[in-house]
Amino acid sequence: MADKRATREAYGKVLAELGTEFPNLVVMDADLSGSTKTSVFAKAFPERFFNMGIAEQNLYGTAAGLALSGKTVCASTFAMFASGRAFEIIRNSIGYTVANVKVCATHAGITVGEDGASHQTFEDIALMRTIPGMTVVNPCDGVSTEKLMRQVVEMQGPCYVRLGRASVPEFYRESDEVVLGKGNLLREGRDVTIIATGIMVSDAMEAAAELAEQGIEARVIDIHTIKPLDEDIIVKAAEETGKIVTAEEHSIIGGLGSAVAEVISRRCPVHIEMVGQMDTFGESGIPGELKEKYGMTKGAIVAAVKKVY
Repeated sequence: MADKRATREAYGKVLAELGTEFPNLVVMDADLSGSTKTSVFAKAFPERFFNMGIAEQNLYGTAAGLALSGKTVCASTFAMFASGRAFEIIRNSIGYTVANVKVCATHAGITVGEDGASHQTFEDIALMRTIPGMTVVNPCDGVSTEKLMRQVVEMQGPCYVRLGRASVPEFYRESDEVVLGKGNLLREGRDVTIIATGIMVSDAMEAAAELAEQGIEARVIDIHTIKPLDEDIIVKAAEETGKIVTAEEHSIIGGLGSAVAEVISRRCPVHIEMVGQMDTFGESGIPGELKEKYGMTKGAIVAAVKKVY
């Protein structure tokens, strides 16, 4: 069984490491540093950490000002409040000005669990990928989170990083290459391609193993960067397998499924099915049970593969 770690835990760890390497790095939070794990950075570099309170618009407006003054800023809160409450500030003050702010949002998707519908965001990727020039990143495990965060801090310009609450299996090794803007082939397969992002990569790998026992060889691709999207790896998969299933802990409207469909409809039309939140709100509950109820599981991916197959 693979080791498990929440991507937010990895974020907190790598932030503290980056603080030593990048003296220009400033970290900010909206009174949730214990949950977002920016508290690790705050303890190491108190003079470069700012708790802006429960005032998300102020958080990102101030982050934009600091970035335009020459700082690199990682500003965190829950995904619902970053993408929802502060969208206009992120669009106009960060996106429009091309400010060097990294919106690192945790507690995304249905696995927020008991916090309920008000905190479970399925719209954040859709919102953020519409902002011109905004890079959108959704790591699947702790190792890839650390590798991608280093590149996010090194790059210039705005970025949205989606992080989770729950612990997830570690797929990548320290020696593996994970490059911003490039998808990763995790499993070969000639019959169908499963393209997954975030925590659904784990389910996609489990689904592929189950399908192999039934004689269906599924290719699995981790798309950790939703924007800019690695179109070439998607088109190659469409050409070689002829069938695609996408899997995400996000609405099928505007997220990974939509992004992949936009590409293959232009470059290589094939049958596509989408696994994700089906245009509905969530509810309070145990994360695993919520994933089952709302169709974001290994079984849902297997069923979608059989539908296209």
